[in-house]
Amino acid sequence: QVQLVESGGGSVQAGGSLRLSCAATGSTYRPCQMGWFRQAPGKEREGVATIIRFVDATYYADSVKGRFTISQDNTKATVYLQMNSLKPEDTAMYYCVTGPLRATCTSSDYGFAANFDNWGQGTQVTVSS
Repeated sequence: QVQLVESGGGSVQAGGSLRLSCAATGSTYRPCQMGWFRQAPGKEREGVATIIRFVDATYYADSVKGRFTISQDNTKATVYLQMNSLKPEDTAMYYCVTGPLRATCTSSDYGFAANFDNWGQGTQVTVSS
């Protein structure tokens, strides 16, 4: 069972920046991919960004492209989300997620439509205008 430890949320004014971190511990295998989802009050949960293990291939929601950057430290099984030029509509609870933890991954394990086996508790991001 993998544990996800998130940090870095908070409050910022529009145009500001925040950096989220998520460390995955407790598993022999690295997740096929790690990433972030978010959910704002009254809205559906949406994928924000994911990154494939070891190769750094990334996926982004259209709403954050050019503003958010996902990266990883493979030695630490940690993923980061650098959020710049934040907007009030970015206000949401942000959840760290992992894909399957196994030796072999396939293309179906990548992107927002893949299965996400583990979810963090969430970290709040609030952007004021």
